[in-house]
Amino acid sequence: MTPQSFDTLATLLRNSSGLSIGPDKLYLLETRLTPLMRAHGLADLDALAGKVRLGAPTIERGVVEAMTTNESSFFRDERPFNYVRTQALPRLHAARPAGAKLRIWSAAASTGQEAYSLAMILSETRAALGGREVEIVGTDIAREPLARAREGIYSQFEVQRGLPVTMLVKYFKKDGSNWRIADSLRAMASFREWNLLGDLRPLGMFDMVFCRNVLIYFDSPTKAKVLAAIAKQMAPDALLFLGGAETVLGVSDKFAPLLGERGVYTHAATTAPLASRPFAGASMR
Repeated sequence: MTPQSFDTLATLLRNSSGLSIGPDKLYLLETRLTPLMRAHGLADLDALAGKVRLGAPTIERGVVEAMTTNESSFFRDERPFNYVRTQALPRLHAARPAGAKLRIWSAAASTGQEAYSLAMILSETRAALGGREVEIVGTDIAREPLARAREGIYSQFEVQRGLPVTMLVKYFKKDGSNWRIADSLRAMASFREWNLLGDLRPLGMFDMVFCRNVLIYFDSPTKAKVLAAIAKQMAPDALLFLGGAETVLGVSDKFAPLLGERGVYTHAATTAPLASRPFAGASMR
């Protein structure tokens, strides 16, 4: 692969999705883009880059979607979901007037496990919420994972990754060799194709934002840009959840880490105390 071809693909990925790759990731390009090259009858990455330089929208989108990591699992890392159930929801519920909707955003939602994990928590804590309406919005740049999220059908392997057996029995039905999530949970979440580098304002304002394990693929300027845009879509007392390996420190002054909670952030100017009273209701386990 020529340096020019590498620069073409790297520039496309950076400008279209924020994904930052260096020359050491050549193996990743070859691995993930080989099916796309075969589908279009292209001999190698140089030929693929040539198509991109000519401005082929279908191939450009194919490159971006192939290189986007769509790793997800139910209740991934568990701790942030426990925090949502025992701390975040009580705090936000107490702070909002009766009848006000709570909105949760699952950015980079992939195949939907994160959004549906949140839906299960909300279903378990419905009584404590007093019937308050909650909307979950999942977004992703890749269309195929979003289609799977809307369908709500998961393999045996996928439901075994992080999903408690009690939740599987309660919220899923067998569908051939797969499992289909309950319609009541599917109704709680909507999924939209959206680019984090684009205009986020049409998505509206949110009380919680999950943007976990996304920033690790961006360079520092892109991280700062995305965090600044996300901050504008969050209520003053809203919470941002990042992955365990991610931080805003040294990247953005829009958020401050929540004391004692890894990966949970508030608006930097927020000084409101956190509620410590947990919801009554079933544990995830």
